Amino acid sequence: MKINTAKVLEEKLNKYLEPSYLNVRDDSHKHQGHAGWSKEGQSHFHITVISDKFNGCSKIDRHRMVNKILEEEITVIHALSIKASTSSEIG
Repeated sequence: MKINTAKVLEEKLNKYLEPSYLNVRDDSHKHQGHAGWSKEGQSHFHITVISDKFNGCSKIDRHRMVNKILEEEITVIHALSIKASTSSEIG
């Protein structure tokens, strides 16, 4: 059975960041023919996450937190885009 990478990313981020908002989008179809693209998809992802666990963290520290949580999956993902915010930044 093929692993649904987006679902795995979502489950892990929900578990560790307890976000008020999370969207994990597979953008692989936008990269057809580019390096790292696979006809099966699951190679290019965009994550938007709002979590108060990011309070007091710089943008780079937020990305490091997400990368650490997803370190196992990142080894098989070609590209990952992250937008990480706190609820107070969204207003």
